[in-house]
Amino acid sequence: MGKTILHCDLNNFYASVEQKLHPEYDGMPLAVCGNPEARHGIVLAKNQLAKKAGVQTGETLWSARQKCPDIIFVPPHFDEYVKHSKQVFEIYTRFTDRVESFGIDECWLDVTGSEKLFGDGVTIANKLRELVKEKTGLTISVGVSFTKTLAKLGSDLKKPDATTVLDKEHYMDVIGDMSPSEMIMIGKQTSEKLTKLNVRTIRQLANADRDALRHIFGVVADNMINAAQGVETEEVKHYYDIRIPKSVSNGTTTPRDIKNLDEAKIVIYALADMVALRLRSYNLVANGIGLSIKNPALQWTSKQIPLSPASANSGAIAKSAISLIEKIHNFNDPLRAITVSAIRLENKDGVQISLFDEPNDKADKLEKTIDDIRAKYGYHSVQRGILLENDLTGNLHEDDDFRPFHQSKTT
Repeated sequence: MGKTILHCDLNNFYASVEQKLHPEYDGMPLAVCGNPEARHGIVLAKNQLAKKAGVQTGETLWSARQKCPDIIFVPPHFDEYVKHSKQVFEIYTRFTDRVESFGIDECWLDVTGSEKLFGDGVTIANKLRELVKEKTGLTISVGVSFTKTLAKLGSDLKKPDATTVLDKEHYMDVIGDMSPSEMIMIGKQTSEKLTKLNVRTIRQLANADRDALRHIFGVVADNMINAAQGVETEEVKHYYDIRIPKSVSNGTTTPRDIKNLDEAKIVIYALADMVALRLRSYNLVANGIGLSIKNPALQWTSKQIPLSPASANSGAIAKSAISLIEKIHNFNDPLRAITVSAIRLENKDGVQISLFDEPNDKADKLEKTIDDIRAKYGYHSVQRGILLENDLTGNLHEDDDFRPFHQSKTT
């Protein structure tokens, strides 16, 4: 028996939430943007009217204003996005417990076992659209198919507020002439390689020579061809599964350029503090630390090192990140942005205890005490002395590490 998979995508999610918060902007082009004074002056999201005017996500506010003189810029309210996302996902779980998120605004649902209760996939999709609109004022587009890849592709075909069906008998008639880059697992680099091999459409990919593609892409070739053929074995995960994230990161573009190592240390300690807080909230520790830096030419440089013993301690994270920046940057040029990442994560309860862990244990207990104080009196009630009275970390906030961004496609 075949599966019935839905992919639900909240339409223009950030901008739609902002329009709900600001009904006075109904019927006007609107974009959610970062703070231009803090040099976050780019478009994070836009509504349908701004999109029709040519405004694109990621472009500067100046450029967006040139295309759309009447556009309204509003700052992001990430707490509201999280709240609305939870409301929508709660609606999804009324129909099945197999709800797998793909970022804050998208997810897959396996409704195969729910059809006897609620009707076929199209019926369920339409019920979801009605309920989401009724309960939250937001709209979703839903793809209905028999694999996760095709359901995701279907939800992209008609927007906003639409249901698209890609069934086994006719899906190739609908998507066969589309570029393979429209499929979720195929990024820009892979698409360019396929084009050089004269594989320019999904139909051509489905009929491609496996051995030839394996020579270029390895085992990924089979995954791509199978997806194009509608052959997938990957299950939709349960909504209540506990999944360990691959990494936890915090980054910031500072209000002014970072001119020297001492200033970089201030930013790194602030970011490490947030990364550590997030790790502890998940009961995770990191076995490695990554650092990414951006220069004024907007070029990124990244490096990683192991962290031993595994830790969720801000001091250990900061020291590792500082050692990385000393290796990859000499400050002949200033820096514009820094990101600190905790990588190779594992559950703290599964970490083997060492005889030499007593100093680390004391540091962890100290940070747990700080967490408790902050929970009661606010994040800024306890801070490192190095972070006081500086003009580089003022735009950081205790909730920045929970800012939800869309999950990117792989290449």
